[in-house]
Amino acid sequence: MECAETSIRGAALAKELRSRGATEVTDSAKPLDSGTRLAIDRTRLAYERTMMAWIRTAASLITFGFTIYKFFQLEIKTSAPNPNHLIGPRGFALIMISIGLFSLAMAGLQHHASLRSMKELYGTIPRSVAGPVALLVALMGVVALIGVVIRA
Repeated sequence: MECAETSIRGAALAKELRSRGATEVTDSAKPLDSGTRLAIDRTRLAYERTMMAWIRTAASLITFGFTIYKFFQLEIKTSAPNPNHLIGPRGFALIMISIGLFSLAMAGLQHHASLRSMKELYGTIPRSVAGPVALLVALMGVVALIGVVIRA
């Protein structure tokens, strides 16, 4: 554990010294104290919670869009369609699903960049759990989008 702490602190110190113009960086960095380690963990977990919040938002947008589409698809079959609407259920579903997928993609990029910068500053950090979950929700969204596009 001490070796990992030394490498984490060493990477952060080396980056800081290089940014100040140092040309040679030695490997004699002290290990991180427990307060700093806990602060790093809190920050990483905050990034994870933020990503999970974006996943919930995207999943809500995707499922809401698809549900509205299917509901009005059944409703239109039982009654005559009204062409006086500005946007129909299919268009609304496409917009909602697209917004959900776009927001998930943007959140994923931001999450990845944040974790990468933490890794550069502090060395090895645990892998993200929210990343694979975001990928699964994105796949669900793509399936829903294809279903609406081909009028499933």
